[in-house]
Amino acid sequence: MKALISIDYTNDFVATKGALTTGSAGQAIEESLVEVTKKFIDNNDFVVYAIDRHDLNDPYHPENNLFPPHNIAGTNGRKLYGKLAEFYEDNRTQATCYWIDKRHYSAFSGTDLDIRLRERGITEVHLVGVCTDICVLHTAVDAYNLGYKIVIHKNAVASFDPVGHEWALNHFKQTLGAEVIE
Repeated sequence: MKALISIDYTNDFVATKGALTTGSAGQAIEESLVEVTKKFIDNNDFVVYAIDRHDLNDPYHPENNLFPPHNIAGTNGRKLYGKLAEFYEDNRTQATCYWIDKRHYSAFSGTDLDIRLRERGITEVHLVGVCTDICVLHTAVDAYNLGYKIVIHKNAVASFDPVGHEWALNHFKQTLGAEVIE
């Protein structure tokens, strides 16, 4: 069985004026990301929205020293971006749809994601979203360490760092044994 993990496709990470935006790179994957999500929903596969959540002025979060404030709870920046937001609203009540607030880069860190996947007999995770070389990468590393087969949808991941993006795509294949597909 398989699941889709949609990572951080929010206004702050994708919109032109987002707080930590991937900009045009993130916007360019919108159609592909939504298409992949629709296929998973249509097949009644498990779809997880793993979304970064921060509290304003949290002195204990290490990202506050690395990045500007982003994905702050209760803000527009934390809402899903564009067509994915519309699609989520239309499908969020389905049993196959699950939202995770994540505090760290990886969707597995500090969440119940592994439990939710295992109770459904899921052994293969498909990853889409942003940023390829940060949250998608850390989620993939944890999935690898937990024994999941990993599939990366190349046309549905993006980063604000083109070099980091390409490095991560290679790392998925060469180091994690992931399948990287168009």
